[in-house]
Amino acid sequence: MTSSATPQPPVARSYGPMASHPAPEYSHHTVIGRIPIRDVTPCVENGRLAAKGTEYESFPVQATVFREGHDQFGAEAVLVDPTGAQVQTVPMVNIKPGLNRYEAWLTPMYPGPWHFFVRSYSDPYATWRHNAEIKIAGNTDIHLVFLEIQELFERALESIPENSPEYGIISDALGIARIDRMPPNVRFRAITSPEVEEALAAYPVRDLVTESQQYPVNVDRIRALSGAWYEIFPRSYGAHRDANDQWISGTLRDAAVALDRIAAMGFDVVYLTPIHPIGKTARKGKNGTLTPEPTDPGSPYAIGSAAGGHDAINPDLGTFADFDAFVARAHELNMEVALDFALQCSPDHPWLKEHPEWFTTRADGTIAYAENPPKKYQDIYPLNFDNDPEGIYQEIYRILELWVSHGVTIFRVDNPHTKPVSFWERLLAEFRKNHPEILFLAEAFTAPPMLQGLGAAGFHQSYCYFAWRNEKKEIEDYLWELARVTDHIVRPTFWPTTHDILTPYMQRGGLHAYAIRAVLAATGSASYGIYSGFELVENVPRPGFEEAIDNEKFEYKPRDWQAAESTGLPHLLGMLNAIRRRHTALNRLRELRINPTNDPNILCFTKFSRPEESPDGKADFVIVAINLDPFAAHGAEITLDLSPFGVQAGWAGEPLFEVTDELSGATYQWNEKPYVYLDPAWQFAHIMSVKVL
Repeated sequence: MTSSATPQPPVARSYGPMASHPAPEYSHHTVIGRIPIRDVTPCVENGRLAAKGTEYESFPVQATVFREGHDQFGAEAVLVDPTGAQVQTVPMVNIKPGLNRYEAWLTPMYPGPWHFFVRSYSDPYATWRHNAEIKIAGNTDIHLVFLEIQELFERALESIPENSPEYGIISDALGIARIDRMPPNVRFRAITSPEVEEALAAYPVRDLVTESQQYPVNVDRIRALSGAWYEIFPRSYGAHRDANDQWISGTLRDAAVALDRIAAMGFDVVYLTPIHPIGKTARKGKNGTLTPEPTDPGSPYAIGSAAGGHDAINPDLGTFADFDAFVARAHELNMEVALDFALQCSPDHPWLKEHPEWFTTRADGTIAYAENPPKKYQDIYPLNFDNDPEGIYQEIYRILELWVSHGVTIFRVDNPHTKPVSFWERLLAEFRKNHPEILFLAEAFTAPPMLQGLGAAGFHQSYCYFAWRNEKKEIEDYLWELARVTDHIVRPTFWPTTHDILTPYMQRGGLHAYAIRAVLAATGSASYGIYSGFELVENVPRPGFEEAIDNEKFEYKPRDWQAAESTGLPHLLGMLNAIRRRHTALNRLRELRINPTNDPNILCFTKFSRPEESPDGKADFVIVAINLDPFAAHGAEITLDLSPFGVQAGWAGEPLFEVTDELSGATYQWNEKPYVYLDPAWQFAHIMSVKVL
């Protein structure tokens, strides 16, 4: 979404109580400020688009800050709320000495269009202290050294309230600075005491204050970042054969009954594949065959028939009253409803007659169906967004508004990468303005530039490459990429399987692979999803495809949920969702550390949250160790990154932490190099809550 404020070049200026000497005025409107600030992040399209933020999720601000000469300087990051008020100022730390890369973390507290900027300044007190230490040690210019600090303290007192403790501290320090008979080193220690430094931090003396432009951050509600999704084809719930052995579709009322089971596992979002009328022309049958049986229900992605299009409900599923009842029941169970939004049409869609200009006509006069050679989708006609783009836009916006009016709060957008990114930028910006609570998930398994471009354009969440990251090193690299490289434009959701994806790892690894990937998805990402049937380990592939055989896209698939209990996966999913609810760290994206291990099958990482991110104002730490091999046990020594915990390595293996495995309940004493042994047959992972000793 484009920032409402036009970015302005930074202007060097001094103001307020921080300085009494104004910066010089320049006739040329400089781009580089007096204390230069460069390469500010997060920044999307040079600040023309907003970076991603979430309520109570801290985000890192970085900038390269430097100056001429040897005088000392500083920098801070400033958070600006939607009203324009500067609500948080955090000193920046030089995280790359020599390269002058500075960083600070800011934490927005509620949704809306926020901004931030970086402020740099010359620091005369730090400059004086640096020079004074050298000159006093060399017995050089002693009288001048203390005249300079007297002048600086006098400047400081001009901006400090006389009745404040800081005024008294600086006044006393000024008096000591004037006592020439006192030994220089004694005077120096007295006027650089922690109390004096704290007083000057509260009322700083600064020169040449410079501000960067303001950069936009769209701050969303927490569900944009964190949630546990459960996907269903509603027609499979309650589907059965009649006395003539003909299939009868399940209904939305039947699916509403199933919500209790889903909610009992702790899921936050129930996601419905398309519920619209399905075309009959070129309908596909079981496993995508082009010769369907008369009673084959067709793919719900072939949208549109005589019964209506994207603004209608398949009569087999029920009515809008039934849909409203489904939504109401989901809300009673504290779940949101996400609806699949697939912008494609069957040959029977009403738009084909009402708006044939919205489609592509081939050289032979026929309308082009969807193709990705050699794949052909004869039952689907894609829209041509370059034909009457305004008409298409207005119709799509109308349809989305309709479903919002019926309680849908999230749209899972099917194949958004096959539509113009500019279309999504406009649509999502308008929804952010008119319905800021509505979220959009991009189902775009595509090249990184498009996946990231859709995120930059405004999609709140993104499907990603998690399903295909299986080796330890590639998982480590991908977790870091998502947490600290693309976090300003992409919020990932991890799906071990979908109705379209069944990777070789899942095909071969059986129950243990399903359990391993469930834990990795639920802990590696703040948002993750499970496709219905996961609990039954449906891992037989359709020959030649990375998808399950007897695919639910083309047939009814009622399941024996009682049998699913024998796999233990419903219990595991319930435990994972309960653990996620207990730990703020697992509901944040950016704070992650990879912990090296000496076995290629043992992956370990730490996720943590800052005190300002948690309702109780406390930092939260979770260490995850997992055996990636579904066939064999492995042991490994872990080298923990201690930086999140603020502790140093102990003596001779002295315990640093008390850790409790949230999966088993067992408690251990860990130092910086704990050993784990993980067996897929009985204990394949640890999810450790951490208490620093």
